Amino acid sequence: MTPAHGLEFADVTLAYARGATDVVRHVSLVARPGAITAIVGPNGSGKSSLVRGVLGLMPERSGRILVGTVDLLRAPRRVVSQLVAVMPQRESLAFPMLVRDYVALGRSPFQGVWDAIADHDESLIDGAMRRADVTSFSARRTDELSGGEWQRVRLARALAQDTPILLLDEPTTFLDIAHEMATFETLAREANGGRAVVLVSHTLTLVARFADQIVLMHEGRVAAAGTPREVMQATTLEAVYGWPLVVSHDPAVGAPTLVPLRRPG
Repeated sequence: MTPAHGLEFADVTLAYARGATDVVRHVSLVARPGAITAIVGPNGSGKSSLVRGVLGLMPERSGRILVGTVDLLRAPRRVVSQLVAVMPQRESLAFPMLVRDYVALGRSPFQGVWDAIADHDESLIDGAMRRADVTSFSARRTDELSGGEWQRVRLARALAQDTPILLLDEPTTFLDIAHEMATFETLAREANGGRAVVLVSHTLTLVARFADQIVLMHEGRVAAAGTPREVMQATTLEAVYGWPLVVSHDPAVGAPTLVPLRRPG
């Protein structure tokens, strides 16, 4: 992994290629090394658009996305891939492949076209598979995996990339409770190791237990940002989600807990 850097969105405005309307508007946030930054918000609030912006899939109207002094919006894609490992919300393969070969794709940004996988790469691949708990089915084909297993394999590929920044869009989709918790524990360890971990998630209560910073998106803008206690306020969340709710605190861990209410009648 290269020296630790954070991920900064500096006054970023994004739109679809043929869209007249901006889907992300003047977003500024900093995801620092050694911490988990969670980007949350209702459907259509611009969360995944920020991920697509890093991937170069949405043209920017203004702003910069920075890792150190490198502007990801203008850097070669190979350079971007050496700095940020992205796990998008959706992904499909053109053809099935062995799980280990898929995870090994995480090392491709650091290899030449004709380079063989070095011992260092093999070690990173093995470690990533172990941390994502997918070693036991390394010899299976990707089309033989369940939805939850596929999510864990995709996480392993991102870990194998060994970049200073992990950017993950809904990484716990399809996971059962045990693997959902294990994934968050893994991401916490990655952050403790110096990485900037940025994740998009709908699981507010679980995010509140692990995130150091929460960025709440609404209609393409940052509606609130701060610690879980600062952001998870009932009045703030009700205004953004448009639903009555109560925020309490889990007596076991002390983190804020979100309880949606039923509307009367």
